[in-house]
Amino acid sequence: MSKTLAFVFLLGIVINLSAQEKKAGPIIQDFGKVWVIENPDYQVRTNAELKVVFDIMNSPDDLTKSNASIETAARFLNMHGQSGVSKEHMKVALVVHNKASKDIITNEAYEARYGVENPNSKMVQQLMDAGVEFIFCGQSSFSRSFPIEETISGVQLSLSAMTALIQLQNDGYRLIKF
Repeated sequence: MSKTLAFVFLLGIVINLSAQEKKAGPIIQDFGKVWVIENPDYQVRTNAELKVVFDIMNSPDDLTKSNASIETAARFLNMHGQSGVSKEHMKVALVVHNKASKDIITNEAYEARYGVENPNSKMVQQLMDAGVEFIFCGQSSFSRSFPIEETISGVQLSLSAMTALIQLQNDGYRLIKF
């Protein structure tokens, strides 16, 4: 009898967990799906300012795949938005360099180089529309032959990724590197 009850209990947990779905929003609608965590022991400080900089240097080899590291910013915004943090309390910047340089160029430039649309362009635009800053490493721009004129409108050019990362951290942004 006790084995049967234990089995039913575990089955109920599995069914409950599988019934939950990840969801996007409320800040980025089409990207950044996250799990809802109800009643966490470590509470989110909904009135605290969250200043974060993501170091984005890697990119998938498959030119049709979006960059999961960029989507991390959407997940950050959505999970905190779902938990009651207002968009005004979140300051988010992405410093883009190295292999990820290609992920912030326009669809036209991407298609000219790779023959397909940039799988990141819609996500980058939604992030920018939400106030996220994209800062492009000037050293990567030249060394990887991606001129600033080919980047999505709103991308800012920096002397280097190192410079941007240092200055943002000096301004109170916390570095997240995945």
